[in-house]
Amino acid sequence: MPTYLYCCENCSIEFEEVHSIKEKLEECPHCKNAGKGSHKVTRLISGGSGFILNGDCWAKDRYSK
Repeated sequence: MPTYLYCCENCSIEFEEVHSIKEKLEECPHCKNAGKGSHKVTRLISGGSGFILNGDCWAKDRYSK
């Protein structure tokens, strides 16, 4: 599952949450803001995790064994 970066407009804290793309976060885990009124939790644009190669054929220095 992907990791998303969020920011709470009430307490101005940025935090990460891991969930599916279909789920929507509406409550800040720090101040328990439920998105009422002018305060809301917004998803921020992040750079992502990059390209990661996994498996037996790849070494850490990007050359095959």
